[in-house]
Amino acid sequence: QVQLVESGGGLVQAGGSLRLSCAASGRTFSSYAMGWFRQASGKEREIVAAITWSGGSTYYADSVKGRFTISRDNANNTVYLQMNSLKPEDTAVYYCAAPGGVGYWVPRQRDEYDYWGQGTQVTVFS
Repeated sequence: QVQLVESGGGLVQAGGSLRLSCAASGRTFSSYAMGWFRQASGKEREIVAAITWSGGSTYYADSVKGRFTISRDNANNTVYLQMNSLKPEDTAVYYCAAPGGVGYWVPRQRDEYDYWGQGTQVTVFS
């Protein structure tokens, strides 16, 4: 059974940084792409960033491009989201997600992901 556990959320002033971590277990982590999503209060869950199994290709939502960086450590079954220059509009619950199947592309759609973490709250105040 795949388990994803996020950590690293918190309260930060605008312009600050946070690094989210997602520890994965239950299958061969290095074979699968991974993604980060977020859901603000009253809004739909949206993709933030995604990364292929090797880390060779990444995708970023336009709203975070240039500020956020997704990376992974396959030796430690962990994916990260480094968030810099945070803005109040980045406030949301952030979720780590994994697709059910192996692929070589960067999954960008919510319905491509089958496993989800419990989420970690990120609050950015001005």
